[in-house]
Amino acid sequence: MRVTASAAASPLAPAWLSVPEDPSRLDAKLWAEDVERGDDGVLRIDGVSVTELAQQYGTPLFVVSERDFRARARTFRDAFDNAFRELCDGVDVFYAGKSFLCTEVAHWVREEGLGLDTCSGGELAVALRAGIPGHRLGLHGNNKSAAEITRAIDAGLGRIVVDSLQEVALVGDLAVQRGRIANVMLRLTPGVHAHTHEFIATAHEDQKFGLSLAADVPADAPTDTASDTPAGRGPADGGGTSPAQRAVADALAHPGIELLGVHCHIGSQIFEPEGFELAAQRLLGFLAAVRDRHGVELPELDLGGGYGIAYTEADEPRPPAEIARAMAGVVGSTCRELGLAVPRISIEPGRAIVGPTTFTLYTAGTTKTVRVDAAASEQGQGAPATHPRRYVSVDGGMSDNARPVLYGADYSAVLASRPPEAAPVLSRVVGKHCESGDIVVRDAYLPEDTGAGDLLAVPGTGAYCWVLASNYNYLTRPPVVAVADGVARLIVRGETEDDLFRRDVQREPATDPGDARP
Repeated sequence: MRVTASAAASPLAPAWLSVPEDPSRLDAKLWAEDVERGDDGVLRIDGVSVTELAQQYGTPLFVVSERDFRARARTFRDAFDNAFRELCDGVDVFYAGKSFLCTEVAHWVREEGLGLDTCSGGELAVALRAGIPGHRLGLHGNNKSAAEITRAIDAGLGRIVVDSLQEVALVGDLAVQRGRIANVMLRLTPGVHAHTHEFIATAHEDQKFGLSLAADVPADAPTDTASDTPAGRGPADGGGTSPAQRAVADALAHPGIELLGVHCHIGSQIFEPEGFELAAQRLLGFLAAVRDRHGVELPELDLGGGYGIAYTEADEPRPPAEIARAMAGVVGSTCRELGLAVPRISIEPGRAIVGPTTFTLYTAGTTKTVRVDAAASEQGQGAPATHPRRYVSVDGGMSDNARPVLYGADYSAVLASRPPEAAPVLSRVVGKHCESGDIVVRDAYLPEDTGAGDLLAVPGTGAYCWVLASNYNYLTRPPVVAVADGVARLIVRGETEDDLFRRDVQREPATDPGDARP
């Protein structure tokens, strides 16, 4: 049933949020391609209704479209292969496991011909259990343990992404001890400030990841009398005493290391192309400097990922083909200018593949409407104006989606179990945790009669939601259901209270009645 919005926009709403003209319409960019609202007003994914899913699996529930996941994986693979085919015979696409990983998803990654990047021993264990060959795996991390590195070496990983000078020696020495040679890429920080949240911008200097391109010779270092500059200092793109150049020298000299190339990752949830293009230029400049200094052209360059997805109507993600063409243009022109052979390129789209494939299904509980003071600029003379905001509580929260409290992330929400018939009102979807910051969706227009028992669906929760889930307040972590060909199946079992107690060390029963305490 179509309902025309009768309410004006709330002064409390952010400027980007519009009152829906048709509350039953789904914004296609937020959802998997096979999600639709049926004639009865109930949300369906590949023909399976959310009411069926809630009845069978309960809520909260992560619901992922297998077909959409596979399609997005193929789209990235094909788009970058086509754009780079004439430059370097295609691109290696590595799915970033940290965005969402379980054994079944790792199978999808393998079957779609992608590699998989891991950043811990646990993620590596999942990938190996799914049968992904070692040469299609990578291991990241700024503080890898010796056990994690050893496991990666023994598994014959295609790349270990080294993050520090100390790790160059550690990886090389462990490889020698195992009688093997470790395939290594160096993670560099190219000094690119991506336009994203501070906590997920990862290529500027003042953070924990990577090897800096900037020279770090002290101001009072001995000078080269011929050039009047500190001895050994060179340009930031690869000269002198930068940590990055020292790492290259150390890696090339170590008998346990095969240095494949360099890697960078400028951040996550990025829409603007300039950061990616500048990072590519700086890393290619570094590769040219390595060639000039060491006489070696390193054969590989990983440009990371971080491509943004749509969480709200305000987000406009770039199509993979557009990203690929822009990157290929910059890589091709820069290599020509530098006289550099185009290295084999790899990318790491994680969020951009899995994020839109999934929504979280919640059951609404208590609701209330509060009056909120308008902004001072709107109050004028006399008593401050107030405006209503409706709070809708659901049966999950920050334990299944920590991104709003961690990053102030915005999401969207729709009524999923029936047609929206009442007028839309500004609403805030909140969780059940004992925290005032436990907000799932900060601002959404939901039907005024949304109440207990209704199902709400929050799209775009495929990445960094389930993987960040916790047992805060002793809530159990939700299950994950995959839907394909009109059939839903469990791919991650939801926790039970028995699971919560399984790791508790139970005290031994008292043998002396006198030991008992009231």
